[in-house]
Amino acid sequence: MLRQRVITAVVLLAVLLPALFYPGGSGPFAVLTLVLMGAAGWEWARLCGVGGAAAGALGAGLALALGGVWWRWGGVALPAAVWWAATAGWVVLLALVLRQGVDAWGAWPRGVRVLVGVAALTLAWWAMVTLHTQGVAVLLGALLLVWVADIAAYFGGRAWGRRKLAPTISPGKTWAGAVSGAAAVLALAWLWTWAAHWPTVGPWLADGFYARLGRGGAAGALAWLMLLTALSIAGDLFESLVKRSAGVKDSSGLLPGHGGVLDRIDALLPVLPAALAALTWQGG
Repeated sequence: MLRQRVITAVVLLAVLLPALFYPGGSGPFAVLTLVLMGAAGWEWARLCGVGGAAAGALGAGLALALGGVWWRWGGVALPAAVWWAATAGWVVLLALVLRQGVDAWGAWPRGVRVLVGVAALTLAWWAMVTLHTQGVAVLLGALLLVWVADIAAYFGGRAWGRRKLAPTISPGKTWAGAVSGAAAVLALAWLWTWAAHWPTVGPWLADGFYARLGRGGAAGALAWLMLLTALSIAGDLFESLVKRSAGVKDSSGLLPGHGGVLDRIDALLPVLPAALAALTWQGG
């Protein structure tokens, strides 16, 4: 299993990194991530009980529709209200669904559940490409927040975890892990800001996500970092709830050793739109 995970991670990085750092614009990155979003759309449809060709058509249709819209209007900044509304919508949705529990989610009409996933993937992809157009350091900062929070939560939970965060949804997650994730995100932001003064990488980091977030003051930046961390944890729990409702361990087997695409991007879905909301609030 570990060997599979490493090989898959290496292959993904070999494909993603050239697109991420492509100097000619966001085109290759947008196309590559569209493929991943199409796969995630297929996985989501299957988790909602849509089977066979219909699930594949939904995933392909989502990717093609997003690609067409991006081809026509890509690069045009959406109003800040869109990202604020998306963030508020995620807060309400996550609070409602996680409070209701696994059984209640399965009772939602299938069409509504499918639309929730389509909207989530659409907003996350558009936010991701928008962040990329603002600079690789901007997008990487948002991605690192999720990755660092997840890794710290895992090790913090293993070391100190006693009280379960959501035992009926994801028994492995603990409150100690959540606190560890939040502390790690604060450390990441501090290190990023400190390294922005270095002569070598400083100019690049100084225009990144955390530098922009800090332009509105430390108190505001702290509040946003805690909200983004909470959304990251809740997004992970949300996908766990959906999988538990569907009776599966992974969203698919597309990524050997890792599960499916949704298993890798679940925490990013609410965080990426909220990251753009944070930057518009801070004037970044």
